[in-house]
Amino acid sequence: MKIKYIWLILATMIFVACETDDGGDTMTEPVVELTAGNADFTNYVALGASFTAGFADGALFIASQENSFPNILSQQFAATGGGDFTQPLMSDNNGGLLLGGIPIANPRLFFNGAGPEVLDAVPTTEVTNILSGPFNNTGVPGAKSFHLVAPGYGNVGGVATGQANPYFARMASSANATMLEDAASQNPTFFTLSEVGGNDVLGFATSGGAGVDQTGNFDPTTYGPNDITDPNVFASTFNAIVGTLTGNGAGGAVTSVPYVTSLPYFTTVPYNAAPLDAATAGALNAAFAEYNGGLLQAESFAFITAEEREARTINFVEGQNAVTIVDEDLTDLTGLGLPSYRQTTPDDLVVLTAASFIGTTVDGNPLLVNGLSVPLEDQWVLTANETQSVITATDAYNVTIEQVASANGLAFVDLKAILQQASTTGIQFDDFTMDTSLVFGGLVSLDGIHLTARGYALMANKFLEAIDAAYGSNFVAAGQTASANNYIVSYPPSL
Repeated sequence: MKIKYIWLILATMIFVACETDDGGDTMTEPVVELTAGNADFTNYVALGASFTAGFADGALFIASQENSFPNILSQQFAATGGGDFTQPLMSDNNGGLLLGGIPIANPRLFFNGAGPEVLDAVPTTEVTNILSGPFNNTGVPGAKSFHLVAPGYGNVGGVATGQANPYFARMASSANATMLEDAASQNPTFFTLSEVGGNDVLGFATSGGAGVDQTGNFDPTTYGPNDITDPNVFASTFNAIVGTLTGNGAGGAVTSVPYVTSLPYFTTVPYNAAPLDAATAGALNAAFAEYNGGLLQAESFAFITAEEREARTINFVEGQNAVTIVDEDLTDLTGLGLPSYRQTTPDDLVVLTAASFIGTTVDGNPLLVNGLSVPLEDQWVLTANETQSVITATDAYNVTIEQVASANGLAFVDLKAILQQASTTGIQFDDFTMDTSLVFGGLVSLDGIHLTARGYALMANKFLEAIDAAYGSNFVAAGQTASANNYIVSYPPSL
């Protein structure tokens, strides 16, 4: 059978900002004098993961780092006496990494007119070329909460085996230094902690729940890369981080963890992504007739309920169809010779990478079509149960973050609420309404997870709003904020 899938049909969009002059009388607005309130921005240090680093379009590169929200914040802080803000800049605008001359991370994505495509370029950033710090921006893509306090996380020798992070390895002050130590050693007067906890659930989600929910396991050294961090481990780590950073009287701002499942990486590919004609639907139904008959037998022997039999029954129709998947949470019927197959529902989240896999054949056999006659394995779909594990852990992390922020008088930025607004009604930023649609939403970059330059500028402004509320500064009232028109939503292939 031959099935044609159309993933995204995209058209180039150009945003033009216009200014008009109607020639009428003008009035001079009163000037609001900028004040820092009771915050001290003399030495600002940012600690966090990929959002803090400025990761975008599936990579880290010079332009994305320059548009990171901490760098944007530092430009506003400069007006109140803030000092220089240094970053561990990459070597190019290609993105990607080399380890001993061998590529270990791909270049960035760009929009080719039809969809995201990996830039045809060679990375030049060599991990073994250690930079001389310290750096005000200590954001490390991929870092989980407990990685911020893990010695050896920046050891170049551990990068190849996955025991160290290549982004931290090129900027760590020593092989055994921790991210927190390198940040605290600069004696910051003000700090930001952003999306700490995001990666503690993100790997589980992007792997389609292939990892393990480690709730109840208090030893993070036993965790796999796609596991969910125990909330108690997170709470202990987060308290230690904030305690260290505020130890010398520094002020700061922290963020909640958003529901990562609201990002376009999980919402772009629909659950019913398979268009079929009547003949193909009939052929597939015939192929699954024996499986469906076995489910009826399983129900008659009370191995499953009528509800589960209905949920597991495979049925294709002419038009759009749900894809078939393997669901490990279903009742084990291998004793009856029945696999754990079902079709997706609106509660299942098909990951973005599945767009190029659904409809492909196994070894060129037209009868073996992935997502149809061959059910998708775990890594392609985040089921409703797996999504709930992500949400439950995220909620627990956020309880800790809000409590710690309140106890220490820190500014609190509710990234969770911001993303929820963007994914439902959209969120206003100057003249633009931004949402979480892939490519054209304006907020999320081409990788479906990280923000665009304009998205990071919006994030910086949300920090300023929270800082004003907590410390009595007046960045927003004084107009000392980022302007949407100064930040793009799509980087061109050549920078």
